[in-house]
Formats: sequence, structure tokens, C-alpha cells
Amino acid sequence: MTPHAPVVLDIAGTALDADDRARLRHPLTGGLILFARNWQSRRQLTELTAEIKSIRPDMLICVDHEGGRVQRFRTDGFTVLPPMRRLGELWMRDAMAATDAATAVGFVLGAELRACGVDLSFTPVLDLDHGESGVIGDRAFHRDARVVALLAKSLMHGLLLAGMANCGKHFPGHGFVKADSHVDLPIDTRGRRAVVGEDAAPYRWLGGALAGVMPAHVVYPKVDSRPAGFSSRWLTDILRGELGFDGAVFSDDLSMAGARRIDGRDVSYAEAAAAALSAGCDLVLLCNQSVDGGQAVDELLQGLTALQRDSAWQPSSASEVRRQALLPQTPPTPWDELMHAGAYRHALDRLP
Repeated sequence: MTPHAPVVLDIAGTALDADDRARLRHPLTGGLILFARNWQSRRQLTELTAEIKSIRPDMLICVDHEGGRVQRFRTDGFTVLPPMRRLGELWMRDAMAATDAATAVGFVLGAELRACGVDLSFTPVLDLDHGESGVIGDRAFHRDARVVALLAKSLMHGLLLAGMANCGKHFPGHGFVKADSHVDLPIDTRGRRAVVGEDAAPYRWLGGALAGVMPAHVVYPKVDSRPAGFSSRWLTDILRGELGFDGAVFSDDLSMAGARRIDGRDVSYAEAAAAALSAGCDLVLLCNQSVDGGQAVDELLQGLTALQRDSAWQPSSASEVRRQALLPQTPPTPWDELMHAGAYRHALDRLP
């Protein structure tokens, strides 16, 4: 077993440079997240992912590819997928058609990404549409937690048919707060019963179907003073202990404003990573910090190594098992074959 490799980082361009290759070889690096700036064409993306795997065959290549306004690849054959709210609207007219369409969305999403060498998309969004959050908005399926859970399970079934795992987000729920955790630290002042009983309900109902979970950079002060992604109360006691989740937990992006202030003080990326890992995360993301030379990425890798040496955090073999369990277990269908596959063409016809 590879030693615990918890860091998920990014790259600046459409091809690897020498610094990227060195960072991918770092023993703490276990994943890479792609963005629209890393996209030029299907051929380029496939060559990029192949080179990444040639350096580290077990590298987990990820992307935020939900549909709607959060979809990184939209051209050169990629299907433009609807926002999840459209599935919720379809549910109100025809529940069975909506679940079938959600499975089709998941299959098309997963199959197209896998054909280009991408292992995992951070989807589905399990936040409830309270009508308050601009950053969530139409990314949410519905206001009703039961509808969210059923549509998400259908979408996850489609991902599974494509050979892709899943990652529900943003635990225990980001939909109630107005503030955007990319630029602020949202505070949800509701009590534990309201948050766990309503917003976190999909995590309870989906149980073992969830392979991954990403917590919110939101503070729920009536439960813990720390954001959920840095709170052992949320991650260890509630998510794992009470709700029984045993998959991989990803921190949200450590460069977001909601991640850089813990216990009333500003912290470094490495300190934030160590805090998240110690609280119960298995992997930590640092996004969009490679574009100016990657100094922040290097500081994270070096700083986390130093903190490990000083016993500020300890690697976890269980976390590494969870990371590797997210890697696809079957080979992808090449793009040209996928385009002629009956299951894929049928799924396209069922998209909402």
C-alpha cells in the first residue's frame, strides 16, 4: 500500500511542466483536480491524463463537473448537462421520469469523463435549495431532502454504470446560508436538530451508496466553533459515528476564505491541511494556487511534511484505503466506442 497521500493539487496549464511533475511525484500528493484552464480539446485532455498516470498510476484525477454552471468541459463533443434544479422541476411533473433522467445524466457525465482519463467528479450536490444561497442556487436538486436523496441516488447509479465513484457535497448543508465560502466564512445559526435532521438527512438516507463526502466551509456555532471541514464533532462524531459514513472525506478548497481562519486566527495552508486531516478528512484540496508559479502548493507540501515530522498530524492507512477505493475498478470505454454504445446513446435521449 502506498503511504497516505492526502493532498489534491492542481496545475496551471494544458500540459505538465517540470514543476508539475515534481509535485505529482511528491509522496504526499494523491490527487489532481482539473479546471477549465486545463482544457483545450479531448485529445489534449486524454494525453494530459495519460501522462499523469504514467508518473503515478494511482493518482486520483478529479474535476468539478456537475452540470449547469459548474461544468469544466463543454466543447469538442462533451454533452452540456443541465443544472440539477431542472431534475427537481421534472420531479414535480413526473417523479419516475426525473429519476430516469438523473440516471442518464450520471451515466453521460461519468462515461464522457472516464473516456478522457478522469477518475472522479465531485458530484452530486446534496445541499437543499432554501432559496438563500447564490453560490448553490440551481446546483441543488430541490428544497425537499427526500427528493434530493432520491435524485442523487439515481444520478449516482448512472455514475456507477459508467464505472465512476461519487462525492456528495457540502456536508452537512450549504444551502441555508447566503454568504459564499469562497470569499467569506458563512455562519449558520440554526440548532443541531434542524441541520442534522433536515439538511444532512440525504447523507443518512444514502448510507453506503456514498463513496465520498465533501464538508462545507460553514460554521454552525451551535454545534462547533470550527467550520465543518475542520470539526471532529461534525466529521468523526456525526458523519462517521451517527450517520455511519465510511467512505472518503475531502476537505473543500483550502484556498477559500472559509478555510483560512480557524479558532479565531489566520492559518497557513499546511496548518489548515493538518487541522482538516486531524479532524477526520482523508484528503485535502488546494486549488488555483499553481497559476503564479505554485509557491503556495510547494509551501503546503513542505509544510505538511514538516508538521508530520513534528507529529502535528499523522498519516492514516485507513485514509489511504479510502482514497484508493475511489479509483475506477474497470477500464474506460474509449471515446469513439462510447459514441456508438447503445447504453450511451439511449442515455442521451433521456436527458432532461
